[in-house]
Amino acid sequence: MRALVTGAAGFIGSHTVDRLLARGHEVVGIDNFDPYYAAGQKRRNLSRALAHPSFALREGDVRRVEDVRAAFERAQPEVVVHLAAKAGVRASLADPQAYLEVNELGLLHVLEACREGRTPLLLASTSSVYGASAHVPFEESDAADLPLSPYASTKRAAELLAHSYYHLHGLAIAALRFFTVYGPRGRPDMAVASFTRALRAGRSIRLHGEETARDFTYVDDIVDGIEGALRWVQGAPRYGVFNLGRTEPVRVRVLVEELALALGCRASIELGRLEPTESPRTAANIARAAAAFGYAPQVSLAEGLQRWVRWYLESPESPHVAGEE
Repeated sequence: MRALVTGAAGFIGSHTVDRLLARGHEVVGIDNFDPYYAAGQKRRNLSRALAHPSFALREGDVRRVEDVRAAFERAQPEVVVHLAAKAGVRASLADPQAYLEVNELGLLHVLEACREGRTPLLLASTSSVYGASAHVPFEESDAADLPLSPYASTKRAAELLAHSYYHLHGLAIAALRFFTVYGPRGRPDMAVASFTRALRAGRSIRLHGEETARDFTYVDDIVDGIEGALRWVQGAPRYGVFNLGRTEPVRVRVLVEELALALGCRASIELGRLEPTESPRTAANIARAAAAFGYAPQVSLAEGLQRWVRWYLESPESPHVAGEE
């Protein structure tokens, strides 16, 4: 199978590329190496893939239609895994226009190219679309029309735009709502990475709410879900939204304590108020993904944190956000 992966050098993108290559597929990746965090980390993410004869990388930006068309021409894809995005809830407050341009306009360019070739599409979405829903665990049939941040609103808009292309043009599309993904190569602004830096530096960690909980999901389980969804979109034209999570929400305070144990550090925790952009609790109902393509997460939080810590300590440079001390 020939696959095009957008956002190929990122966290989930690079793991997806590696998995597809390991399965014997031909992969073209496109990435703009956004300077939000170090380009060097992203290039290291692809070090294995770049040595593989069945992988090609194009540097380009999904906001530029000519870059998207060039990537499609090079890949001649039988499926597209669209992971390119501006991610992060808090960062979207500072630059909402960039989030709109990448997450909506960028998707439009990809959808137009898919329409021309009738190419099946996997679209990365997020549990953030559920907002502060009190119905836990979250189900795909729940209302998702009260987003709490520009990031969440652009991802929900992306789902709706994708549905219109299924409806009007008969594309096969799966929108995958990821739940708090962590693991090796994780973005440095994400909770597990920022907590790791603070713990190793002996800094206190400020949590937003005593009972705040997240459905932390290890990246390999997410890639398993992507693989399953790839099989699902190979059938007749259809549109589906699927939760990909662990289904076991963990209080963020407990995560910090387990991470400190894995690092051999002591945790110092300060409690603050829940931010208006944050949901107090996330948890995935994965029955739909389990029924559609056999999704079944395998990695426990304890094992996932051990894998994260091993990778982090072995990394040539500790991941950090651009401009961070």
